[in-house]
Amino acid sequence: MSEEAIFIGGSGKDEELLLKLANRHGLVTGATGTGKTVTLQILAEGFSQAGVPVFAADVKGDLSGMAQAGEMKDFLLKRAKKINFDDYGLDDFPVVFWDLFGKQGHPIRTTISEMGPLLLSRLMNLTEAQEGALNIAFRIADEEGLLLLDLKDLRSLLSDLADRGKEIASDYGNVNKRTIGAIQRRLLVLEEQGAEEFFGEPALDIRDLMRTTRNGHGYINILAADQLMQSPQLYATFLLWLLSELFEELPEVGDPEKPKLVFFFDEAHLLFDDAPKGLVNTIEQVVRLIRSKGVGVYFVTQNPLDVPDEVLGQLGNRIQHALRAFTPRDQKAVRAAAQTFRQNPGFDTEEAITQLGVGEALVSTLDKKGSPTMVERTLIRPPSSRMGPADEDVRKKMIKNSPVYGLYDEAVDRESAFEILHKRAEQRAKSEAAEAKAKEEAKAAKKASSGRSGYKRQTATERFVKSMASSIGRQLGTRLIRGILGSLLR
Repeated sequence: MSEEAIFIGGSGKDEELLLKLANRHGLVTGATGTGKTVTLQILAEGFSQAGVPVFAADVKGDLSGMAQAGEMKDFLLKRAKKINFDDYGLDDFPVVFWDLFGKQGHPIRTTISEMGPLLLSRLMNLTEAQEGALNIAFRIADEEGLLLLDLKDLRSLLSDLADRGKEIASDYGNVNKRTIGAIQRRLLVLEEQGAEEFFGEPALDIRDLMRTTRNGHGYINILAADQLMQSPQLYATFLLWLLSELFEELPEVGDPEKPKLVFFFDEAHLLFDDAPKGLVNTIEQVVRLIRSKGVGVYFVTQNPLDVPDEVLGQLGNRIQHALRAFTPRDQKAVRAAAQTFRQNPGFDTEEAITQLGVGEALVSTLDKKGSPTMVERTLIRPPSSRMGPADEDVRKKMIKNSPVYGLYDEAVDRESAFEILHKRAEQRAKSEAAEAKAKEEAKAAKKASSGRSGYKRQTATERFVKSMASSIGRQLGTRLIRGILGSLLR
């Protein structure tokens, strides 16, 4: 067993993953129940022992068991003996538990601003017009110094834009109230899925995912994803955001002796399902370039066809568990998987994929020159940590003793767009009330002034007298009328 590599299993010889080339990414595939989770587990153990921090989403809850030492079972001992794994022993590993909802681990948060309009549009499945309106909202927030931290900030900003449609039309184009209303409804759906817990502060510092212990082991960051998987769009967008943050924040390091971080993306098909071409191109670019930041990305999924060719071509280390070939699509997947390997003349790769037993896999990694090794039928090594969920008291103890304990557990709500826009609305309401009051006072003053001018409305009798006086002649008529109707006038 080499200190420069991770031992994967035995094929008649040791199958290893070179740490120096582990940032060239990888793919772990296979049908349900064929051993993908255990493979992910032993890779995470190997990276941790080599001092490489790991991030992995725990979709089924089984990965949490890495916080505890395993149990010495007969079938594990037999497997270790069969592949000459003489160093096999039981061990626990340093784990940091995370949870977007803050129930099974430390909360993970980001701000609306850090997520950005592109990923938010993807998260809410917005139309092109709605995405355009969201981009305008972010632009105005930047120009007016409005912090977008959580969902209520974004809701307030969108409501403000709807009211200012005419004002901003000349600079940004029309912002349709119906479009804003549609985005608001999508935000409500997002909130019902639990996304409100994810957006806010304190936001995650990605350096907290890259910690090592005092004895040099890498922490294994486990994201509780069993509840999160009920909102698959949120799950996929969160992991893509995290990958993007690593790409944006980490410095270039070239090809290090070992990765700075290894990122496992389980249920990877959720990232690519119905993804527009532009998004797939972005993912392909991030995967291609992030290796120079020292980050290895390993996609875990059932079917290699789940990953687009543009991304698949970037994944140098491959572990293929059994696939079924019952349908034409299954057969196509098996054929496609077989063709991605460097063929071994000792067996038919396509046939072997359908015959692999539980815990077996076809393995091809990169050699020292960076070329794929010949595919080998491999028995995967047994894990040293517990297979299955961790005990609840162990999880609680790990959380309390975590190196990030207290950093993220309490939410902070500082002044941001919601508060600023609320104050603006109050000031506007006061100004409008004062203006209305001034108008009323001016109107009342004018009315009072008109009353003091001596104007008096004519009675019917006065109108009759004046009419008669006019018809007979001003002087004579007035004298006659005064004589006849003087008493009435008096």
